[in-house]
Amino acid sequence: MRNKRQRRTLMLLAAAPLLAVIFGAGGCGQKTSAGGPGSGGAMAMPVQVEIAQSIRIPDTTEYLSVLKSRQSAMINPQVEGQVTKIFVRSGDEVRAGTPLLQIDPLKQEATLSSQQATLAAQQANLRLSQISLERAQKLFAAQVISKQDFDNAQSSYEAAAAQMKALSDQVEQQKVELHYYKVSAPANGIVGDIPVHVGDRVTVSTLLTTVDLPGALEAYIYVPADRAKDLKLGLPVRLLDENGNSVSDTHITFVSPQVETDTQTVLAKADIANARDKLRIAQQVRAQVTWGSHDGPVVPVLAVLRINGQAFVFVAVHEGNGTVARQRLLKLGDTTGNDYVVLDGLKAGDHVIISGTQFLQDGAPVMEQIQKDVKQGDGNSAATR
Repeated sequence: MRNKRQRRTLMLLAAAPLLAVIFGAGGCGQKTSAGGPGSGGAMAMPVQVEIAQSIRIPDTTEYLSVLKSRQSAMINPQVEGQVTKIFVRSGDEVRAGTPLLQIDPLKQEATLSSQQATLAAQQANLRLSQISLERAQKLFAAQVISKQDFDNAQSSYEAAAAQMKALSDQVEQQKVELHYYKVSAPANGIVGDIPVHVGDRVTVSTLLTTVDLPGALEAYIYVPADRAKDLKLGLPVRLLDENGNSVSDTHITFVSPQVETDTQTVLAKADIANARDKLRIAQQVRAQVTWGSHDGPVVPVLAVLRINGQAFVFVAVHEGNGTVARQRLLKLGDTTGNDYVVLDGLKAGDHVIISGTQFLQDGAPVMEQIQKDVKQGDGNSAATR
């Protein structure tokens, strides 16, 4: 019994190579592949495709802008001295004539007092000259003194009167200047930043503060000189916050006729209504200037691949008897909605692959499922071909 089992085992072992050859030959005769029976190639990967469209694209540039009040008063002292009092705080609402700061007036008061004393002495001299003139008139009329003595008395009086007037004018000037040591608001408004402190010495070029009227503002936009030739009144301007949201739509209302020598920029201004006081004076915002528009293709953001800092998309291309994915290098512009503006590398009508791009290679066979244009209001329907 055992010998029969051993002989059967030896016979199966001897026949195994022959069976392997037979079954191997049969397998080679039945050609199958991922592409289906008798296809002879790789299976085409189903992908969603969107046909690139040409849309109207605005030509825009963003610049940093500073907001300023359209009626803002820069407060500088008209005299030099030391700040002794500050009567207001930043943000206070003031009316015209409200005291803002006090500059030490002691030196000016002493000067005024000295000139007033000199004026009083000159008033005494003038009275004496007048009395002498009246006496000389009587004596000359009585022919007691000569004409020369009378003329001398007349000249002395006129000189004293002229000096009296000059001193009087100086005293009035010093009184007016004394008022400058108390700095007041020139108009109704809101007090801005106060960069000086009590004890600081200020000159006529020192900025003490600003008084700004609430509401209407101006956006100060500094455009590089090489682009200034395109600046003109009426160009649309959109102001954006730090998140890119629009806060105001306006237009260019002023273009400077000269170039700033330090920055080589041209100042442009845009009025802002600011009805709800959403924007503040000295706030920095992004100003998007629209120069014009042109027709050009766009591509969905999700379809763009980044490789070594360069942008690519896969495009479905008909080659031979099938459709393959071809990689395209793109030059992209700004975004508009969920799309990139394409500056180079794509044209309207190209079939852009928008799904499964991470699994594709250049030249891989694909089967298109064309998405209808959702930009024109079509839903989620797709046509497969």
